Amino acid sequence: MNTAVTNAPAPAQPATEPLRVTLVVGSNRHGRFGPVVADWLLDRLRDRDDLVAEVVDVADVDLPTSFEPTPEATAALSGVTPKLARADAFVVLTPEYNHSFPAGLKNLVDWHFGEWQAKPVALVSYGGLAGGLRAVEHLRQVFAELHAVTVRDTVSFHNAGASFDDAGALHDPSGPDAAAKTMLDQLVWWGRALREARVKTPYAG
Repeated sequence: MNTAVTNAPAPAQPATEPLRVTLVVGSNRHGRFGPVVADWLLDRLRDRDDLVAEVVDVADVDLPTSFEPTPEATAALSGVTPKLARADAFVVLTPEYNHSFPAGLKNLVDWHFGEWQAKPVALVSYGGLAGGLRAVEHLRQVFAELHAVTVRDTVSFHNAGASFDDAGALHDPSGPDAAAKTMLDQLVWWGRALREARVKTPYAG
């Protein structure tokens, strides 16, 4: 497991410098709906001048569950760990499987430690009647253990498949767009505050 702390002091950045945000797409299930929601999320992120986004997709990361540092694991980490390490903030997109979040997402999270520390995490979920909110509450506990800060407001899609048309557009974007703005405003506030704090005083854990 990669447990090295990567929050060494970084050069001071202006308070208005855009935050580097990594969108983590948390499902690798066959036939998953996640990419539809991820594309919508990326549009919301790219609409903002205060965020610069990149993506980590669990489906593209082949990590063993044994946490053995095999050559295959090292190769997989070389593509994903830098995206987590250089992020100022995260947006984690999760479905809900059996009242919780997917094993592939937990595996990706557990392969890292310092990359999450003292950084904010926004949570977006999708599912059936519950909209993935039970998965979100479980993730809050996980990220608290990793010394990350989850922002209060979320975006959730209840009966997600019926919310989007065949082209991936929302039938009624007003509610989700407003919820996304509130969530991302909070993420930016926490991201700037914690980025400045990490520069002034490296987080000791």
